[in-house]
Order: sequence, then C-alpha cells, then structure tokens
Amino acid sequence: MSEEEALAQARARIEDYRQRIARLDDDALDLMFREARNHNWWLDKPVSDAQLREIWDLTKFGSTSGNCLPARILFLRSKEAKERLKPTLGPRNVEKTMLAPVTALVAYDVNFFEHLPKLYPIRPEMKERFEGNAAAAQDFAYMNGSLQGAYFIMAVRAVGLDAGAMGGFDRAAADEEFFKGTSYRSNFLCNIGYGDLDGIKGPRLYRFDFDEACEII
Repeated sequence: MSEEEALAQARARIEDYRQRIARLDDDALDLMFREARNHNWWLDKPVSDAQLREIWDLTKFGSTSGNCLPARILFLRSKEAKERLKPTLGPRNVEKTMLAPVTALVAYDVNFFEHLPKLYPIRPEMKERFEGNAAAAQDFAYMNGSLQGAYFIMAVRAVGLDAGAMGGFDRAAADEEFFKGTSYRSNFLCNIGYGDLDGIKGPRLYRFDFDEACEII
C-alpha cells in the first residue's frame, strides 16, 4: 500500500468515527472520570493476559511528542515477582500491592530515540537531537512517559478494571531489581484489578472548579 493510499484510509476512518460518535455519553464519562476512583483494596478476582494486552493496545494510541513512545510496562502478577518488588515499597503500599491481582511498574526508556527512525520516519534527524545529550533524552522520556502513564490509567478504566496508581516506592531500588543493565527507568506503580469498595473510606476529595484553575484570555 502506498503512503497516499494509507493516508486516504486513515482520513476515511476518522471521518467514519466522527459521523458515528459525537462525544462520550454520561456512562462513559462516569466510568472514565466522574465516578472513577484510585483504588487501594482489591477483590480476589483475576485479571487476564488478554485484558493486559488490551490495556496496552489502547495506551499506545495516546499522542506523544514525535511519536516517541518511551513508556515501558512491566506487569507483575506472580508471587515471586511481587516479592521482588516488596522491599522497594513504602510501608503503606505493601499490603495493597500484595493483594492486587497485577501491579504494573510503569517505566520509560531513556534511549527511546533509538526507535525514532521507525516511529517517526518523517523526521529521521530527530534522533540526532538526543544522541549524546543524556539530559535532554531523560527530560523528554520522562515527560512523554508520564503522559503515556496517564493514558495507561485511563485505558485500565476503559476496559472495565480499576487502577490504583502510586508513587510510594524506591525507584532506584526498583531499577536495580528489574531494569539493571537496561536503559529503562521506573516512573510509578499502578495496581490493577477489581476494586474492593470497602477500601473507599470517604467521598471524593475536592476538585478545583473551572474558575479556580483555568483562565480564558
């Protein structure tokens, strides 16, 4: 298929979904945003490989700068993997992480630029911007990896699961345990499963209204 044909098909798909879907309905908005909570306790109900694959297959479509896609996800499900993670966890995060069906170690690749010729072929020179500039690569990877991490949380919710994102762990220790000898760096953890509502201890905390956080100029 030529580039022209591929572009025409892409535009046709966009036009098709725009005609079919004007916006998310209230049920979808509740699922993704308004009623979604960050869960701490979990039902004893498994999460399948197919669900984890579906989460990634949604996450990967979220936009990143230059289509750089630096996020790397390590799904920890086995008892052995959780035990390896346990010493890196803050005290308040141990029990809920051990109970979660799956814990995702959301990381980013500081050598993401090595893949840019494949991911962003329209600007092959972009790779040169980061080669030999570790500080720029770190900053770019962290920013875009965090953006993908947010997409990841929303993808978890979109497939009918609950997410429990947290930052209370020793990133350097996690890197040493799971990513030694690689260019991956830990960002945050996200427990995944079916949230136990007994773990919800209060109403949603206050969120800023539009006029408190936004301005139109």
